[in-house]
Amino acid sequence: MYAVIVTGGKQYRVAIGDTLKIEKLLAEVGTQVSFDQVLLVAKGDDIKIGTPTVAHAIVSAEVLAQARLAKVRIIKFRRRKHYRKQQGHRQYYTQVKITQIHVG
Repeated sequence: MYAVIVTGGKQYRVAIGDTLKIEKLLAEVGTQVSFDQVLLVAKGDDIKIGTPTVAHAIVSAEVLAQARLAKVRIIKFRRRKHYRKQQGHRQYYTQVKITQIHVG
C-alpha cells in the first residue's frame, strides 16, 4: 500500500515504514504529524485518485529529526571583469517515518 502526499510544495510517494526528508515542519522530535493532502492511495489494484485530494485520507508520520542539509555553494563569476561572489546555503529539513496510511 502506498500514497502520494503533498507537503512543502512537493509531492512524495510514501509507504508504511519509509523515512524521508521534507521541508521543515514546526514539530518536536518524537511527536506525530499527519498529512491530509493525499492525492492518491493505492492498495494492489484498488487505486483511489483524488479530485484534487482523496476524501478522508490521512497519512500519519513520526518526526525523527530536525536538521540541516549539506551546504550548497553559490558562485557568481565574470571573467576578465575582476568580479567574483561566493555564498553558501544550508536548507532546514524534517526527517519523518511514515507509520500509517488511513482511508476513511
